[in-house]
Amino acid sequence: MSARAKQPDAEQGAARVERKEDVRDSTSSEHRSQEGSNASGSTGGATSSAGGQASTVRSSVSQYEIAVLYHPDLEIDLEKATGKVEKIITESKGKIVKTDNWGKRKLAYPIVKQDFAVYVFYTVDIPPENVAKVEQTFNITDEIIRFLITKPDLKAIAKAEALRAEKAKKATERKDRDEDSLDEETPKPRRGSKIEE
Repeated sequence: MSARAKQPDAEQGAARVERKEDVRDSTSSEHRSQEGSNASGSTGGATSSAGGQASTVRSSVSQYEIAVLYHPDLEIDLEKATGKVEKIITESKGKIVKTDNWGKRKLAYPIVKQDFAVYVFYTVDIPPENVAKVEQTFNITDEIIRFLITKPDLKAIAKAEALRAEKAKKATERKDRDEDSLDEETPKPRRGSKIEE
């Protein structure tokens, strides 16, 4: 057996740490002499800007879509239930951008022994760290039988809207071109000629 293998584990670990520190000290002093005084200034700027970026990331908001299925009996008095949900979202520092009420619809399968539910969709700007709080509160809200919170793919939505606008533009061009060609193709009766019936 080698001499190293015979040393107890603690001694081997201490020897490794000492060697690593020696290597670090020698390499860091070489780098310092090569880089000069620029190293300390550049690292200080990087850490301060990284700290600033982290704080802006924490305070930023993201857009989410929230689908809420309300109990079908609340269709008559839905304002109270939607007010409660909107309050939960605003208390979590969220802002409701858009609300889309689809009304009472049949479910694909029974949920809480109900075959119908009132579908309401919200587009919300909310900090990502507050989404979990909203989910926890929705789980214990009696008016909600099911909900889903998703983050939309904004690039795909923008691409689809651009495609839709392009198709509409082509359709109008095609329609104009077809109308012009119909006007040219329709024979007009000549003066003095009789049209046979």
